[in-house]
Amino acid sequence: MSSRIEQLIDEIDEFIEGCKFQPLSATKIVVNKEEMEEYLRELRLKTPDEIKRYQKIISNKDAILEDAQTKADALIADAQTKAQELVTQHEIMQKAYAQANETINAANKQAQEILDSATQDANSIRLSAITYTDDMMANIGSVLNQTLEDAGGKYKTFIDSLQSCLEVVNHNRQELAPQTAQAAAITGSYHDEPAKEAEDDNLLDDLGEE
Repeated sequence: MSSRIEQLIDEIDEFIEGCKFQPLSATKIVVNKEEMEEYLRELRLKTPDEIKRYQKIISNKDAILEDAQTKADALIADAQTKAQELVTQHEIMQKAYAQANETINAANKQAQEILDSATQDANSIRLSAITYTDDMMANIGSVLNQTLEDAGGKYKTFIDSLQSCLEVVNHNRQELAPQTAQAAAITGSYHDEPAKEAEDDNLLDDLGEE
């Protein structure tokens, strides 16, 4: 929308274009003085108002630009704050995941240690039971051998019975021997007694000769 000053300038321009040239001149024109003065008077009256209007527009423009700049700065600051919050949340999540993984690994390690300890204890108890049973059988065999030696050839029937019992005991020990060897291999604390069995076999041979 054009201002009144611009309209007056256009009207003055049209007025000049509509004036007639002076005789024998292509540049000088004949102007209606009163009409021209009226244009100039109105132009002078409108100029301060137009200047004020333009100043107001400029002031409003500055205010609008300042407000826009303020809003832009606020948006940028808010965006930076949110970005920092996202970075902080990401770091917190990473720390939480790391702590969770450490806890899981520690729990798995502790569970494995408990399982290994329980397995070792079970193997030790099993070896102790087998060793105790073998010791009992060895003592029984020793008693039977001693009884056979004392009885000699006087109690042949009794000796045969004792010898049968001894064979059963030796047979049971032979069946137990693989389990004993397996348990000893797990814990590394078991020792076999081959010399004792050889002594028993020699004693039976001596009795058979008698």
